[in-house]
Amino acid sequence: MSELSPRLARLKFRAWHRGTREADYMIGCFFDRFHAEWSDEDITLFETIIEEEDVDIMGWALGTMSVPEEYRGPMIERMMKLDYVEIPRD
Repeated sequence: MSELSPRLARLKFRAWHRGTREADYMIGCFFDRFHAEWSDEDITLFETIIEEEDVDIMGWALGTMSVPEEYRGPMIERMMKLDYVEIPRD
């Protein structure tokens, strides 16, 4: 497995350190599952999205809140599937 670039390493940290366990799993697992497929444009979009409040990101992914026009598209549509969330069972 290759090391992440500094930019992606920062994004991974930010994706996994949201403030709530639920947001960590939703956003962190999304990053882990899909970041290797992202273009520079996708990475920039993700950087912008994760600056939003967790309740908003989770609301968009769960379909309980309308997604702002600037975020509508394949990335949020993929996030809405929620099939990437892996919760460790101890």
